[in-house]
Amino acid sequence: MQLTVWTYEGPPHVGAMRIAAALRGVHFVLHSPQGDTYADLLFTMIERSSRRPPVTYTTFQARDLGGDTARLLKQSVHDAYERFKPDAMLVGSSCTAELLQDDPGGLARALELPIPVVPLDLPSYQKKENWGAAETLYQLVRAAAACRSPEPGNERGNGGPSCNILGPAALGFRHRDDLAAVRSILETLKVRVNVVAPLGASFADLSRLGAADFNVLLYPEIGGQAAQWLKRTFGQPIIDTVPIGRLATRRFIAEVARLAGGEMPPDLECESRSEWYARSVDSTYLTGKRVFVFGDATHAIAAARVARDELGFTVAGLGTYSREFAREVREAAASHGVEPLISDDYLAVEAEITRLAPDLVLGTQMERHIAKRLRLPCAVISSPAHVQDFPARFSPQMGFEGANVIFDTWVHPLMMGLEEHLLTMFRGDFEFNDAAPASHLGSAVAAPVAGPGAEPVAESAADTSMTLEWTTDATQELSKIPFFVRGRARRNTERFALERRLGTITLETLYDAKAHYSR
Repeated sequence: MQLTVWTYEGPPHVGAMRIAAALRGVHFVLHSPQGDTYADLLFTMIERSSRRPPVTYTTFQARDLGGDTARLLKQSVHDAYERFKPDAMLVGSSCTAELLQDDPGGLARALELPIPVVPLDLPSYQKKENWGAAETLYQLVRAAAACRSPEPGNERGNGGPSCNILGPAALGFRHRDDLAAVRSILETLKVRVNVVAPLGASFADLSRLGAADFNVLLYPEIGGQAAQWLKRTFGQPIIDTVPIGRLATRRFIAEVARLAGGEMPPDLECESRSEWYARSVDSTYLTGKRVFVFGDATHAIAAARVARDELGFTVAGLGTYSREFAREVREAAASHGVEPLISDDYLAVEAEITRLAPDLVLGTQMERHIAKRLRLPCAVISSPAHVQDFPARFSPQMGFEGANVIFDTWVHPLMMGLEEHLLTMFRGDFEFNDAAPASHLGSAVAAPVAGPGAEPVAESAADTSMTLEWTTDATQELSKIPFFVRGRARRNTERFALERRLGTITLETLYDAKAHYSR
């Protein structure tokens, strides 16, 4: 284990909580010490859920360790059943309680409650949150659906083609909006949604999973294990094309139409504006911008593909903290011609971003903080996310509307406002020069603008003890560069000069540096 300030994933019992919070009528009894109740805040404060997660904590204290913690667990299970009357119950341990080896599942079964009790064996010191969510959903699906195999020609096939949607969970990045967008597509294709699991499903709903014709797997990190079990048990095909981006949405629709025996309606893409926007005049100068992508495997792979194939960006780096999906990310990185970064160490991610110096960072909440420190544009594409990434408005990542949202979210941090760009273009005008006050502030005096040599070189392997001076013509030429890349141009030029031990930066030095870093 490693002591850290930030972490991409919590322990596996947090993943189990995400599944319990997504379901209806399922309660989770967590054997844990007093301090492990912090996870409630993830749902009520960050996701802004209107209800507490359905979790009962045993909350043993230090003085209980010398007594009978097993008795405390059994009492908590009994009290939770009497109070909440759930349809099914999950029982497991937090990372601290795991050391006690109290066997929560065995103790709960000994109570002989009149409801299904699903024990969770979550190795807290080897696995993490997404694995815990996937394992919990898998165990629930097995417990609920194992005895409900549909008879041939009985349940399955009646009422038109149907599917299950697997993966959407509580505390997921745009999961609720993605689900709404995918439901809309399926309704247009006249495919009935049998069960959505786990988000909004009951334990009884899980028992009906075998009645669908096929499964739509939106988030493999959470639903992949359950989808494979359903395929083995009921022979249900899996659509694992994640419809993030315009092109992937088209492929998703084609796969659904093939399995459902229908065709893609010609007007289904009428709401998509991202394709034209990506080719519009004010976006063409973004072509070739270098982007670094990091997140969970599903979103990172999809984001890199959209960045290259739909927006014309160049993928400079690609990585994930999802070690269980390292193979898929390595394959995706190879298709982009980059080395993958498989790590859950945010310091390693920061070092890679610093080394690559991309034009845009697509990542998690952690990469947002890193990019802010490095003064790089950033957009959040994956969990872990903060409260601002659970917006009140409809903001999916999937489907054609999701492609529109992606364009706005990714491109706007690069554009930084057309008004500022125009001010740069008209810098020589008497009304728009650096010394002129802002017109909307009346007679206010503009703050002095630091000279090009004021900012120290951020990264260089050269001799940083040298003092650099900029000539007047080089300074004037630098001021013509758009503001949102001017800082990077200045740093590259100064690094170029230091590496060659040039004390004065001339216009020729500026052009030589530009040619050097454009290779």
